[in-house]
Amino acid sequence: MHPAIVKKSVAVGGLLAWMLGMLVMAGCASNQPDQAGLQAHARVTRDQAAQAALAQVPGGRIKDSALDNDDGKPAWWFDIVRRGSKELTEVSVDAETGGVISVATEVPEP
Repeated sequence: MHPAIVKKSVAVGGLLAWMLGMLVMAGCASNQPDQAGLQAHARVTRDQAAQAALAQVPGGRIKDSALDNDDGKPAWWFDIVRRGSKELTEVSVDAETGGVISVATEVPEP
């Protein structure tokens, strides 16, 4: 391959890599305003939502939680486990009303 063509190919490849990096960084930065917007619309605190979620899984404890977007509305998501059980129950709670949106239990494969 001619050296001039190789230089142009490397330059174009470098430019594409830089552009991809900028897009990834822009995507990460755009999550921050989304989180701020979700927090602004969440009338229900994490603790209030946790009480509603734990009521769905008696004897459970929260392993993980997050405020996220559920079909355009803010929702609290909880992963709940029970002592002595391998099941994981995911409960979502409407962050505006405090109502339970969904309850799903995952059973690991043997």
